[in-house]
Amino acid sequence: MDWKQALLQSRGWMAAFIFLILVTFVLSLSTGVMPVGMNEIMAVLSGSGTPKQELVLLQLRLPRMIIALLIGAGLALSGSILQGLSRNSLADPGILGINAGAGLAVVLSIYLFGQSGGSLMAKPFFLPVFAFAGALAIAALIYRFSWKGGIDPERLLLVGLGFNALCGALLLILQLKMDPKDFQQAAIWLTGSIWGIQWPYVWALLPWILVLMPIAFIKARTMNILQFKKEVSVALGLKVESERRLLLCLSAALAGACVAAGGGIAFIGLLAPHLARRLCGPNYFSNLPLSALIGAALVLIADMIGKNLLAPADIPVGIVISVIGAPYLIFMLLTRKGTGLKA
Repeated sequence: MDWKQALLQSRGWMAAFIFLILVTFVLSLSTGVMPVGMNEIMAVLSGSGTPKQELVLLQLRLPRMIIALLIGAGLALSGSILQGLSRNSLADPGILGINAGAGLAVVLSIYLFGQSGGSLMAKPFFLPVFAFAGALAIAALIYRFSWKGGIDPERLLLVGLGFNALCGALLLILQLKMDPKDFQQAAIWLTGSIWGIQWPYVWALLPWILVLMPIAFIKARTMNILQFKKEVSVALGLKVESERRLLLCLSAALAGACVAAGGGIAFIGLLAPHLARRLCGPNYFSNLPLSALIGAALVLIADMIGKNLLAPADIPVGIVISVIGAPYLIFMLLTRKGTGLKA
């Protein structure tokens, strides 16, 4: 099946999730500590709103929701790529330690360079770079230790689990040695709180997603071929190991940039590709874009719930996603039929 047929077959689900995102976007824009009606939203968009309404909508809520959409799409794509590489529907940048590696790099940089952690976390353009470096380092270590005359997908998953535990332990040690103020800030960030809600954080994250997302879509054909046995992939002319390294770097870059803006949000890379596969099948021409839409919708909905449920207090997005994702993970494990992508 070529990309046109795949997209045509899944266009109904894509349209449904685009509609869901639009509805959630409007609801999230109008709800919060200060409710704003549709007339007031239209007034602000037309330039006739009050300064207070413009502050709430344009400077506080709008950048936060755009960041939520970018994080959701990026983590979902990262998870989809990892699931294709490992041929395992349980693979996720959070489970394999890539998110933890990105988080470890950011927390380490705060520990080393920040006398009062906020000084570094206030520089949004540096955070994705540190997070990408950490995610890439862990991805390279996972690849290196998984190598045994080639990469076995199951060994890749097990090695990733080991590095995830290692990064978690190192994070805990670092947090215990931090200044109490830095420790509190890092702890909130690691729970998956979208803390950067100003436009500079949008401009810091947006280029990463705009550059990496099209590359992921271009690699859909490669992802499809990688689902065959290695001998078949080689016979079809694919340079298997070099493509695996490239895709692993791509997944790490997506996850690292998103972790820098949203902290340790788990399960999106697991849930979104799995739901996309159930809805449109395993073809990556349709799986990748639908995963991105589902991931964006999930994080946007979780953010809306988190800011309204106990308002004026915010519940971190990562906690809301975990409440949704943990039961779904248990459901996946109970209904899992094989070790491959089918679950």
